Amino acid sequence: MTSIQVITKNNKARYSEILDGYFHLRHEVFVNERGWHDLRRADGREIDAYDNDHAIYLIVLDKGRIIGGLRLYPTLLPHMISETFPHLVKEPGILAGPTILECTRYFIVKERRTGRTDCRLLAAFQQFCLEEGITEVTAVVEMWWLPRWQQAGFKVRPLGLPTMVEGQPCIAAAIRISEDSLEYIQKLAGLNGPCLSRDSGIPSHLDGAPHVTA
Repeated sequence: MTSIQVITKNNKARYSEILDGYFHLRHEVFVNERGWHDLRRADGREIDAYDNDHAIYLIVLDKGRIIGGLRLYPTLLPHMISETFPHLVKEPGILAGPTILECTRYFIVKERRTGRTDCRLLAAFQQFCLEEGITEVTAVVEMWWLPRWQQAGFKVRPLGLPTMVEGQPCIAAAIRISEDSLEYIQKLAGLNGPCLSRDSGIPSHLDGAPHVTA
């Protein structure tokens, strides 16, 4: 049975090997498999400016093996949409606030993409955001993600028009966080309860996020 571990600045020292494995898998998926060659690094780890103490990771584990993950980042700080993809967002402008996060670097390893692992990560994503009081999550994704999210029961709205990025039509979008979406995706994932794992003694409420008000 898969589990999804929450890793923030407060516990990442305990999960340094898992986090390092996650960065190596990101390199394999995004550089070697998907061809984002500008991200290539000699050490085989895909790391960027947003892999800092403000980042929150949800990492999928199956008997200790990393098989997927994603990164969440506060929109009150400079983030990928505001710094790299502002042209993908139409007026009234980029969504930002204490209850809005950005999601990047989502992946599942190739051999697990046809099963329920993807649904379980999406369920953990909704659960984590609900527990943290997050109302929306923004992302830049390939166009095929929109019907996929909708099939998963997610409420999604485009933030702009499709634009070519790395040879693929991509779009900025926002996902609404809701109990209904969580219940729907949990059923698709075959979950009878939560699969999100937090360290005992570590509080929630965005441990990895800055304490900033809008």
